[in-house]
Amino acid sequence: MALGSQVEESLKEAEASLRNALAYSAREERPMVCSVISDMISRIDSLIKTDSILDKLDNRKFGDTGFFGTMFGQDD
Repeated sequence: MALGSQVEESLKEAEASLRNALAYSAREERPMVCSVISDMISRIDSLIKTDSILDKLDNRKFGDTGFFGTMFGQDD
């Protein structure tokens, strides 16, 4: 099940806000603050990309090599 469009849009807005916060924190805050903010950005980005990959896997037909090709060779 794909992320809803509202959820994905909200995540992208949050990511943009965090990038803005990271730009300000890089100038005035401790390095630990920048590290935590950048980790949040990374997690949001990973969530969006991982959901997309899981959708592709869920929509595969039985026996289909799919977009990714064979990962483990042919099943005998």
